[in-house]
Amino acid sequence: MQRLAALSGARNKRRMADSALSILVIDENRARAAIIEAGLREAGHEKVTLVHSMAGIARRIEEAAPEVIVIDLENPNRDMLEDMFQLSRAVRRPVAMFVDRSDSDSIAAAVEAGVSAYVVDGLRRERIKPILDIAVSRFNAFARLSRELQKVRDELEGRKVVDRAKRLLMKAKGIGEDEAYALLRRTAMNKNRKITEIAQSLVTAADLLGDGA
Repeated sequence: MQRLAALSGARNKRRMADSALSILVIDENRARAAIIEAGLREAGHEKVTLVHSMAGIARRIEEAAPEVIVIDLENPNRDMLEDMFQLSRAVRRPVAMFVDRSDSDSIAAAVEAGVSAYVVDGLRRERIKPILDIAVSRFNAFARLSRELQKVRDELEGRKVVDRAKRLLMKAKGIGEDEAYALLRRTAMNKNRKITEIAQSLVTAADLLGDGA
């Protein structure tokens, strides 16, 4: 019984978290926008804002500050799709895009632009909630992978800086690699800073002085 109660509580918390999402719906067709809004509210989403014009859309998004964006395009041309793809790249939020029809090039462009869910062949009310869930899930997974990739890149860059700083110390003081690293570490501890920060300061100073080590 306790386990069932815990599971029920967890589900309720997820529903509350889902319903707290602020969602911006972009659709020039008011009837279709109403369908999307009804589907979202039926699924428990209460913070839904509708936008019926693409004019000044960047400003509207900034004002609404949505956590998720739903874009519904009935029969978009290439220019309109490209505008929406650029918007998706810029907003850095989960974007679910509905189009009536598309081609392989447009689908590939949507993926490249970071559209979290690109749905072709119509819009049905019952599809909105699961598609929105997929969009958020994919966006979060992609964001997590991006953070991990950036962390690896930062670590690699940090190692390069530390290696160069060690070479500078070895050359300037006539010491070995282990001693150079120990000196960097000791200095970092004394100054309560990271080794990479101390190494970067040393490398920057060497660049200013024209030391090419």
